[in-house]
Parts: sequence; structure tokens; C-alpha cells
Amino acid sequence: MLAPTQHQTTHHQTHHQSDNVVHLTGILDVRSVGDVRQTLNHLIDTSDGDVIVDLEAVDAVDATGLGLLVATHRRTQLLGRQLVLWHPMPSVVRILAVTRLHRVLKVERTPLPMTA
Repeated sequence: MLAPTQHQTTHHQTHHQSDNVVHLTGILDVRSVGDVRQTLNHLIDTSDGDVIVDLEAVDAVDATGLGLLVATHRRTQLLGRQLVLWHPMPSVVRILAVTRLHRVLKVERTPLPMTA
């Protein structure tokens, strides 16, 4: 089950207009999308700037979850804002690529570690 938590946090990258972050864990699917939708809508309604969804701890996303991300993207765009997906796991990056949503949604991937 997915557990959305909303935190107002400071992130060390300064290119975001806002530090509005929703941290998600588990699987974003038909069973969890209702709670996540409520959390995202509340964040959009009560904040300004970018809406950031931290996907670092999300193992998988189904079609319903993808639909929620697209709907949230459209809503933020209508408000002159942006949805940003932070640090998705490789399995989530693959589904975004297969569906070509990586061309529509702003995705900030975790940088690869530098090795000597």
C-alpha cells in the first residue's frame, strides 16, 4: 500500500520555485491513487510554485497511477505551475519511457555515483 506524506522541506537545488514535496512509498496503483490524489490536490490548493512528487521509494506504477500523474500535470500547467517527479526508481523510469510520458512529465533522475 502506498503511503503519501507531505513535507515542507528544503532541497539543496535552487531551481525550484517552491519546496512543496510529497514523498510516496510502495506502489502507486488503483488501491492507493485516491489517497494520493487527495494529498496532491490539497498541496496544489494550499501552496504556490512547483509540485514535487518524490518517487524514490515507489516500486511500481500502474495505469491508474500514471493517469493520476498526467491529471496532476495538466492541473498544475493550467495554474502556470509544474509537476516535477523526483528520483524515480529504474522500474518507474522504464514505465515512463515505454508510455513516452517521460517526454511530457518533468522527471529529475537520481545522478549516477561517480566511480574512480
